[in-house]
Amino acid sequence: MKSVYRIALLPGDGIGPDVVAEAVKVLRALEPQIPSKLEYEELAVGAGEYLRSGDPLPPPTFDRLSGFDAILLGAMGLPAVRWPDGTEMTPQIDLREKLDLFCGLRPIRLYHGSHSPLKDKQKGEIDFLIIRENTEGLFFSRLNKPAPDATEVRDIMRISRERSERLFVSAFEQARNRRKHVTLVDKANVLPSMAFFRRIFDEVSERYSDVKTERAYVDAASLYLVQRPHSFDVIVTENMFGDILSDLAAGLVGGMGMAPSADVGPKHGVFQPSHGTAPDIAGKGIANPVATILSAAMMLEWLGIHAAAKRIESAVSKVMEDGHRTSDLGGNVSTEQMGDLIVSALNG
Repeated sequence: MKSVYRIALLPGDGIGPDVVAEAVKVLRALEPQIPSKLEYEELAVGAGEYLRSGDPLPPPTFDRLSGFDAILLGAMGLPAVRWPDGTEMTPQIDLREKLDLFCGLRPIRLYHGSHSPLKDKQKGEIDFLIIRENTEGLFFSRLNKPAPDATEVRDIMRISRERSERLFVSAFEQARNRRKHVTLVDKANVLPSMAFFRRIFDEVSERYSDVKTERAYVDAASLYLVQRPHSFDVIVTENMFGDILSDLAAGLVGGMGMAPSADVGPKHGVFQPSHGTAPDIAGKGIANPVATILSAAMMLEWLGIHAAAKRIESAVSKVMEDGHRTSDLGGNVSTEQMGDLIVSALNG
């Protein structure tokens, strides 16, 4: 463990600054119990930065980011700020690809039964981890720009052995620290790329005889997530499928405000809520900061500061158990008040 960890703060756009402020508040409250010092530096990245400088991820900023120990990100992009081809600016995806953050971790946990639209669900009954490959899949050709007069546009799905193998190894290693069950989600019955993906999964699974496996087509997996979410432990899948299933799964536990995430690779890690920028509520004090606070806990866990990470998770669990709700969960607790409640739970 290092004596000092340098954390880059990328608040970004919309509600990003609102929720990052609360996560930093919680981290600062933990400082007396953390054996290492955390140093923060805020950098401008996102649609707002594009409007200022013409680049949502300026090269000098990116060059600096690689020197930090971890990156805590709020949210990026604004619906009205787009590239000439009509796509939104997504510097968070650029970071995944440029920093080789191949492993997207999306934990899904129900903190209170009332948060779920499913009937009769209890706290902890839904508790699984989606692992999404971040660097290829159907996102692979996203930077290929069609001609303005094109009459046909194609997106190419790329599945490589090297990147699939390391993804599956990560999934099985995660499962060993959980309930030792991995579900592969693909579309191997139709797409040759997915049949290849499944074949690599089967090969890697032979190295982990202690971990049970299941295979499901993505359409069936969507059904199972609603019918029997309690049966899943670790789900591993392709980039686009993971993008879609992560939002569906978040809906089972209260929405995007309860869905943290981490994108990690061999050297770097970016930690952020799964939600978007929600510019319509930015600055109003009603955004749910829990996903960002839990993402900060994931950051501490990744840095090796395990006890502090567990304290944040326990504090969030206590606050949720006590019935405190932000507006997205049907309550009236403000963004700042939720941060304060979690800080109080840390000290309680």
